[in-house]
Amino acid sequence: METVMEDEEYTYRDVFLPTLIPRIPAPALERGTVERRRGRDIVIAIDHGPNSKHAFDWALIHLVRLADTLYLVHAVSSVRSEIVYEASQALMEKLSVEAFQIAMVRTMARIVSGDAGKVICKEAERVKPAAVVMGTRGRSLIQSVFQGSVSDYCVHNCKSAPVIIVPGKGYLFRLESPSEICEGLNKNIRSKK
Repeated sequence: METVMEDEEYTYRDVFLPTLIPRIPAPALERGTVERRRGRDIVIAIDHGPNSKHAFDWALIHLVRLADTLYLVHAVSSVRSEIVYEASQALMEKLSVEAFQIAMVRTMARIVSGDAGKVICKEAERVKPAAVVMGTRGRSLIQSVFQGSVSDYCVHNCKSAPVIIVPGKGYLFRLESPSEICEGLNKNIRSKK
């Protein structure tokens, strides 16, 4: 069992993800300038909901590029609960594998105990990413005011650029998952042969 770490303001557990990057000599990886190879850091707030997955898929398709590093952050009520930790770890491992298969990016993951908005902003301060991506439930303004909203909190308090992905309404706005896009491309390639 990994140790529970305590920072000044919150408690967290790092998730040890499987190593997916193949061992390739450095010259074989050179593509572009040194700055391009450095890549960017991108924080993605995740949970077990469909809006979070939608935001993750959107980031893989529209934002992430080769050499970037994704930081998956999941806020929970307690990191000491093994059931919560194991479910979160399984989700992060699945998303990490998908990120590597689709975008060939490195992934780091952390499960943090505390209020989701504050936790995401704190992680953004620590990582200093190019963007902080998160989904939203698409509530009305009145609902957000009365019930509070993690994305609203992050828009007003995050020091990095927050990217809020609103769920699409209807088929025209449906975002295909990266795996569906790859399957479609493979079918097109096979049909042309």
